[in-house]
Amino acid sequence: MSDRLKDDQPIFQQIAELIETNIIDGDLHANDKVPSTNEFAKHFQINPATAAKGINLLVSQEIIYKKRGVGMFVTEQAKEIILQKRKSHFYEQYMRPLLEEADRIQVHKDQLITWIKEGGKV
Repeated sequence: MSDRLKDDQPIFQQIAELIETNIIDGDLHANDKVPSTNEFAKHFQINPATAAKGINLLVSQEIIYKKRGVGMFVTEQAKEIILQKRKSHFYEQYMRPLLEEADRIQVHKDQLITWIKEGGKV
């Protein structure tokens, strides 16, 4: 678990992203137990309700599920859900603006592909 939270993003979202990153990095697998809200609260010195909000966000996205009286666990399809969500975000956040600017300054898509293959050398 990371020791620091960022100031530019709501804490509950950071908790959710931390769990997601642990899943896609292979630190958490399907049916693994997720740290509890109290564990997150103690580690980051935050309100347990804030940690719960992040965990509940992942429950609503079917990334984790609750076993009553036992805790929260990673779903079978969690990694695929997260990868699809992050790929979509990556496209909207980075690719769409890149393609729009390339079109604006008349950089052909073939040139973009060449730059990507060459590691961004101009």
